[in-house]
Amino acid sequence: MKEVTIYTDGACSGNPGPGGWAAVLIYKNQEKEISGGEDPTTNNRMELMAVIEGLKQLKELCHVHLYSDSAYLVNAFQKKWVEKWQRNGWRTSGKDPVANRDLWEELIDLAQRHKIEWNKVAGHAGDHYNERCDELARGRVKG
Repeated sequence: MKEVTIYTDGACSGNPGPGGWAAVLIYKNQEKEISGGEDPTTNNRMELMAVIEGLKQLKELCHVHLYSDSAYLVNAFQKKWVEKWQRNGWRTSGKDPVANRDLWEELIDLAQRHKIEWNKVAGHAGDHYNERCDELARGRVKG
């Protein structure tokens, strides 16, 4: 199974407002940068889009080391929030509808195709690839 590292980040100017997302994929000595944007959107949507678009680049089953500075995203998988949301009819523990359900469902589908290790990195703390994703995502914010 191929081992791939993916760093992701999302950005938004205002929340909601114009936003951008980015991912850096690393396989052996090769790096690929992807990015995009939407307007209007939210920061959480851009964080989710970064992972979705990163995983869409993979053409076969991979062992993915995924790094994000979004606690919301990483905790949703590490703490199995997504499983609870699904069991509860896409409701939070407070009985509110889960925000961004469309993207969560797409991400869950993509994530099930791979073996993913979800890793939280500190944002703006000097991690080269996290900083690069932040730069790419901010570069896609219009406005």
